[in-house]
Amino acid sequence: MLELVDVRVGYGRAEVVHGVSVSVPTDGVAAVLGHNGAGKTTLLRAAVGLLTPRSGQVLLDGEDVTRLPPHQRVRRGLAYVPQGQQSFPQLTTAENLRLIADTRRDGRQRQAEALDMFPALTPLLDRRAGLLSGGQRQQLAIARALMTGPRVLIHDEPTEGIQPSVVAEIQETVLALTRRGGLSVLLVEQHVGFALTAASTYYVLASGRVSDTGPGGAASRDAVRSAMAI
Repeated sequence: MLELVDVRVGYGRAEVVHGVSVSVPTDGVAAVLGHNGAGKTTLLRAAVGLLTPRSGQVLLDGEDVTRLPPHQRVRRGLAYVPQGQQSFPQLTTAENLRLIADTRRDGRQRQAEALDMFPALTPLLDRRAGLLSGGQRQQLAIARALMTGPRVLIHDEPTEGIQPSVVAEIQETVLALTRRGGLSVLLVEQHVGFALTAASTYYVLASGRVSDTGPGGAASRDAVRSAMAI
Protein backbone atom coordinates (compact mmCIF):
# COMPACT_ATOMS: atom_id res chain seq x y z
CA MET A 1 0.00 0.00 0.00
CA LEU A 2 2.35 2.77 1.25
CA GLU A 3 6.10 2.21 1.30
CA LEU A 4 9.02 4.40 2.24
CA VAL A 5 12.18 2.95 0.77
CA ASP A 6 15.62 3.96 2.07
CA VAL A 7 14.39 7.51 2.72
CA ARG A 8 16.86 10.21 3.70
CA VAL A 9 15.37 13.56 4.63
CA GLY A 10 16.08 16.57 6.80
CA TYR A 11 16.05 20.34 7.12
CA GLY A 12 18.61 22.55 5.40
CA ARG A 13 21.99 20.88 5.65
CA ALA A 14 20.97 18.69 8.58
CA GLU A 15 19.86 15.15 7.70
CA VAL A 16 17.42 13.83 10.29
CA VAL A 17 16.26 10.51 8.80
CA HIS A 18 19.05 8.27 7.53
CA GLY A 19 17.95 5.61 5.05
CA VAL A 20 14.70 4.46 6.69
CA SER A 21 12.39 1.90 5.07
CA VAL A 22 8.82 1.41 6.34
CA SER A 23 6.02 -0.63 4.77
CA VAL A 24 2.35 -0.01 5.63
CA PRO A 25 0.26 -3.13 5.00
CA THR A 26 -3.00 -3.04 3.06
CA ASP A 27 -5.89 -2.66 5.55
CA GLY A 28 -3.41 -2.73 8.41
CA VAL A 29 -1.44 -0.50 10.75
CA ALA A 30 2.29 0.18 10.80
CA ALA A 31 3.47 1.93 13.96
CA VAL A 32 6.65 3.99 14.23
CA LEU A 33 7.86 4.42 17.79
CA GLY A 34 10.70 6.35 19.32
CA HIS A 35 11.55 9.14 21.70
CA ASN A 36 11.39 12.85 20.87
CA GLY A 37 14.00 13.77 18.29
CA ALA A 38 14.17 10.28 16.78
CA GLY A 39 12.92 11.53 13.40
CA LYS A 40 9.36 10.22 13.50
CA THR A 41 7.52 13.40 12.50
CA THR A 42 10.14 14.18 9.85
CA LEU A 43 9.50 10.76 8.33
CA LEU A 44 5.74 11.40 8.21
CA ARG A 45 6.26 14.81 6.62
CA ALA A 46 8.24 13.09 3.87
CA ALA A 47 5.47 10.52 3.42
CA VAL A 48 2.79 13.18 2.93
CA GLY A 49 4.97 15.44 0.77
CA LEU A 50 5.68 18.31 3.15
CA LEU A 51 9.38 17.44 2.89
CA THR A 52 11.18 16.13 -0.19
CA PRO A 53 13.61 13.27 0.49
CA ARG A 54 17.23 13.76 -0.46
CA SER A 55 17.20 10.17 -1.63
CA GLY A 56 14.95 7.13 -1.48
CA GLN A 57 11.36 6.67 -2.61
CA VAL A 58 7.80 7.05 -1.40
CA LEU A 59 5.58 4.50 -3.13
CA LEU A 60 1.77 4.37 -3.10
CA ASP A 61 0.36 1.19 -4.60
CA GLY A 62 3.72 0.74 -6.28
CA GLU A 63 3.64 4.19 -7.90
CA ASP A 64 6.53 6.53 -7.15
CA VAL A 65 5.00 9.68 -5.58
CA THR A 66 8.26 10.98 -4.10
CA ARG A 67 8.15 14.24 -6.06
CA LEU A 68 4.41 14.82 -5.96
CA PRO A 69 3.13 17.79 -3.89
CA PRO A 70 0.87 17.09 -0.90
CA HIS A 71 -2.44 17.95 -2.64
CA GLN A 72 -1.78 15.38 -5.36
CA ARG A 73 -1.00 12.74 -2.77
CA VAL A 74 -4.27 13.58 -1.02
CA ARG A 75 -6.10 13.04 -4.31
CA ARG A 76 -4.48 9.62 -4.51
CA GLY A 77 -5.81 8.70 -1.08
CA LEU A 78 -3.48 10.02 1.64
CA ALA A 79 -4.79 11.88 4.68
CA TYR A 80 -2.58 13.45 7.36
CA VAL A 81 -3.50 14.17 10.97
CA PRO A 82 -0.55 16.14 12.37
CA GLN A 83 0.53 16.30 15.97
CA GLY A 84 -1.31 18.69 18.25
CA GLN A 85 -5.09 18.16 17.73
CA GLN A 86 -5.17 20.82 15.05
CA SER A 87 -8.41 22.55 14.05
CA PHE A 88 -9.72 26.02 13.26
CA PRO A 89 -10.24 27.24 16.85
CA GLN A 90 -12.57 30.16 16.04
CA LEU A 91 -14.94 27.92 14.06
CA THR A 92 -17.46 25.61 15.67
CA THR A 93 -17.16 21.85 15.50
CA ALA A 94 -19.86 21.79 12.82
CA GLU A 95 -18.11 24.48 10.78
CA ASN A 96 -14.83 22.56 10.96
CA LEU A 97 -16.57 19.51 9.57
CA ARG A 98 -18.41 21.50 6.90
CA LEU A 99 -15.11 22.78 5.53
CA ILE A 100 -14.49 19.22 4.33
CA ALA A 101 -18.10 18.32 3.61
CA ASP A 102 -18.56 21.27 1.26
CA THR A 103 -15.76 19.97 -0.98
CA ARG A 104 -17.50 16.60 -1.54
CA ARG A 105 -20.63 15.69 -3.46
CA ASP A 106 -21.64 13.34 -0.66
CA GLY A 107 -20.33 15.67 2.04
CA ARG A 108 -23.38 15.51 4.30
CA GLN A 109 -23.31 11.73 4.28
CA ARG A 110 -19.61 11.72 5.08
CA GLN A 111 -20.16 14.15 7.94
CA ALA A 112 -22.91 11.94 9.34
CA GLU A 113 -20.63 8.90 9.13
CA ALA A 114 -17.84 10.78 10.89
CA LEU A 115 -20.19 11.71 13.72
CA ASP A 116 -21.29 8.09 13.96
CA MET A 117 -17.64 7.15 14.50
CA PHE A 118 -17.16 9.88 17.10
CA PRO A 119 -20.58 10.39 18.73
CA ALA A 120 -19.05 12.52 21.49
CA LEU A 121 -18.77 15.33 18.93
CA THR A 122 -22.53 15.52 18.25
CA PRO A 123 -23.47 17.55 21.36
CA LEU A 124 -20.48 19.81 20.66
CA LEU A 125 -21.41 20.86 17.13
CA ASP A 126 -22.19 24.46 18.16
CA ARG A 127 -19.10 24.83 20.36
CA ARG A 128 -15.97 26.56 19.07
CA ALA A 129 -13.18 24.09 18.46
CA GLY A 130 -10.81 26.20 20.56
CA LEU A 131 -12.99 25.47 23.60
CA LEU A 132 -12.91 21.68 23.17
CA SER A 133 -10.72 19.44 25.30
CA GLY A 134 -7.58 17.93 23.80
CA GLY A 135 -9.32 14.59 23.31
CA GLN A 136 -12.33 16.21 21.65
CA ARG A 137 -10.09 18.19 19.29
CA GLN A 138 -8.22 15.01 18.39
CA GLN A 139 -11.47 13.25 17.54
CA LEU A 140 -12.47 16.25 15.43
CA ALA A 141 -9.13 16.19 13.58
CA ILE A 142 -9.48 12.47 12.82
CA ALA A 143 -13.11 12.90 11.75
CA ARG A 144 -12.14 15.64 9.30
CA ALA A 145 -9.37 13.48 7.83
CA LEU A 146 -11.65 10.47 7.42
CA MET A 147 -14.24 12.60 5.62
CA THR A 148 -11.80 12.89 2.69
CA GLY A 149 -12.21 9.14 2.11
CA PRO A 150 -8.54 8.21 2.46
CA ARG A 151 -6.98 4.85 1.69
CA VAL A 152 -4.01 5.65 3.94
CA LEU A 153 -4.32 7.65 7.16
CA ILE A 154 -1.02 9.13 8.36
CA HIS A 155 -1.37 9.94 12.04
CA ASP A 156 1.17 11.69 14.27
CA GLU A 157 0.98 11.14 18.06
CA PRO A 158 -2.81 10.71 18.42
CA THR A 159 -2.63 9.98 22.16
CA GLU A 160 -0.42 12.90 23.20
CA GLY A 161 -1.98 14.79 26.11
CA ILE A 162 -5.23 12.82 25.99
CA GLN A 163 -7.01 11.07 28.85
CA PRO A 164 -6.94 7.23 28.82
CA SER A 165 -10.66 6.78 28.12
CA VAL A 166 -10.39 8.83 24.93
CA VAL A 167 -7.19 6.99 23.93
CA ALA A 168 -9.13 3.73 24.12
CA GLU A 169 -11.94 5.17 21.99
CA ILE A 170 -9.54 6.40 19.31
CA GLN A 171 -7.73 3.06 19.29
CA GLU A 172 -10.99 1.15 18.82
CA THR A 173 -12.08 3.46 16.00
CA VAL A 174 -8.78 2.98 14.15
CA LEU A 175 -8.95 -0.79 14.55
CA ALA A 176 -12.60 -0.91 13.46
CA LEU A 177 -11.81 1.05 10.30
CA THR A 178 -8.93 -1.22 9.32
CA ARG A 179 -11.00 -4.34 10.05
CA ARG A 180 -13.74 -2.99 7.80
CA GLY A 181 -11.24 -2.76 4.97
CA GLY A 182 -10.21 -0.01 2.63
CA LEU A 183 -7.98 1.86 5.09
CA SER A 184 -4.33 1.50 6.02
CA VAL A 185 -2.69 3.51 8.81
CA LEU A 186 0.83 4.83 9.33
CA LEU A 187 0.93 5.68 13.01
CA VAL A 188 3.61 7.56 14.93
CA GLU A 189 3.26 6.98 18.65
CA GLN A 190 5.19 7.01 21.94
CA HIS A 191 2.48 5.09 23.83
CA VAL A 192 3.86 1.54 23.42
CA GLY A 193 0.71 -0.26 24.54
CA PHE A 194 -1.51 1.62 22.08
CA ALA A 195 0.94 1.19 19.21
CA LEU A 196 1.50 -2.54 19.63
CA THR A 197 -2.20 -3.27 20.12
CA ALA A 198 -3.13 -1.39 16.96
CA ALA A 199 -0.21 -2.32 14.71
CA SER A 200 0.47 -5.41 12.65
CA THR A 201 4.06 -4.20 12.23
CA TYR A 202 6.14 -1.85 14.35
CA TYR A 203 9.36 0.06 13.75
CA VAL A 204 11.51 1.73 16.42
CA LEU A 205 13.42 4.83 15.32
CA ALA A 206 16.51 5.97 17.16
CA SER A 207 18.63 8.88 15.92
CA GLY A 208 16.93 8.73 12.54
CA ARG A 209 17.50 5.02 11.91
CA VAL A 210 15.40 1.88 12.39
CA SER A 211 16.82 0.17 15.47
CA ASP A 212 14.16 -2.53 15.83
CA THR A 213 11.17 -3.91 13.94
CA GLY A 214 8.75 -6.80 14.24
CA PRO A 215 5.10 -7.92 14.35
CA GLY A 216 2.95 -5.72 16.53
CA GLY A 217 0.51 -7.85 18.46
CA ALA A 218 3.01 -10.54 19.40
CA ALA A 219 5.75 -8.16 20.50
CA SER A 220 6.87 -7.85 24.10
CA ARG A 221 6.16 -4.37 25.37
CA ASP A 222 9.20 -4.53 27.66
CA ALA A 223 11.43 -5.57 24.74
CA VAL A 224 10.14 -2.68 22.62
CA ARG A 225 10.63 -0.22 25.48
CA SER A 226 14.19 -1.52 25.82
CA ALA A 227 14.76 -0.98 22.10
CA MET A 228 13.43 2.58 22.43
CA ALA A 229 15.87 3.22 25.29
CA ILE A 230 18.94 2.40 23.17
